Amino acid sequence: MSGVELLFLGTGGAWSLPELGCNCFICGEMRKRGERRRRTALALKGAGTLLVDCGPDIASQLQDNGVGRPDAVLITHEHGDHFLGLDELVSFRRTTPKGRFEPIPAYMTSQTLAAVRRRFDYLQGMGVLAFREVKEDEPLNAGAFRVLPFKTHHGTFAAGSVGYVIDAPGENGSRKRLVYTSDFVDLPEPPPELLHPDILVIQSFWLNEPAHNRPNHMSFQKALVYIDRWAPKGRTYLVHIGDGDPVPGDPANAMSKKYAPADPMRTPGGECYPIPRCQEDWQAVVDRIVRDRALSRTIVVAEDGLRVVL
Repeated sequence: MSGVELLFLGTGGAWSLPELGCNCFICGEMRKRGERRRRTALALKGAGTLLVDCGPDIASQLQDNGVGRPDAVLITHEHGDHFLGLDELVSFRRTTPKGRFEPIPAYMTSQTLAAVRRRFDYLQGMGVLAFREVKEDEPLNAGAFRVLPFKTHHGTFAAGSVGYVIDAPGENGSRKRLVYTSDFVDLPEPPPELLHPDILVIQSFWLNEPAHNRPNHMSFQKALVYIDRWAPKGRTYLVHIGDGDPVPGDPANAMSKKYAPADPMRTPGGECYPIPRCQEDWQAVVDRIVRDRALSRTIVVAEDGLRVVL
């Protein structure tokens, strides 16, 4: 039996990168290199297809990566960059012979479902989606995948925020456990299932933890604490990457989206690590930090279209 493929459909934040109308050093460098980070979403493909989050870019993400109709959808929370693409799934019904389409189960917490219903209740009425409510720490089956939602703290405007532990069929009848945190700043009561996953996918919105974390996101600086605590057996992948770190000398540092660091990470020589401006920079800085701290972890900065076989 072949393994499940993990596909990173998008690895960017709520506004994607390069951001519309932004001339900061990060967006400028990405444009020069032709790089793009669309809103973060994942797909797991094997005996079936599981879609994790469904933002505004989902139509192009699925089409560009050759992903067809999902067998189930997991929504992590009620922010638009994680569910506003649900309407695009109507296309799968439109292109199916009449009378043969089965609604796609869409799983989310009650708080998230309330927000989704206000916008997309008609999707259940027309038989495109079948809404399913999940509860924290209560496992569920989504096709060939066993899923455990766990509570994450992402601020008062995302009361329904959860991450997911996904148990997937691996190669030769094995099972692989993937932990996806989605957006978060803290975990109130992490379940034991978060320990020693085969793969960890964790948010890294900034390189350095900001002095004022108003949007309640995770920085790489703080993520290192969770990576060490959960001790994944395999690789850790960073997603939901933004451009909020101020770059020295950038006039755009005055923009409201730029967050001054509280205590930036420093090299053994006392210098601040350089702020990444592109994919190559991100991986180089992460590798350097891992080496400098003698961490026994493999941390990969995910990029759009990355495929990993579990």
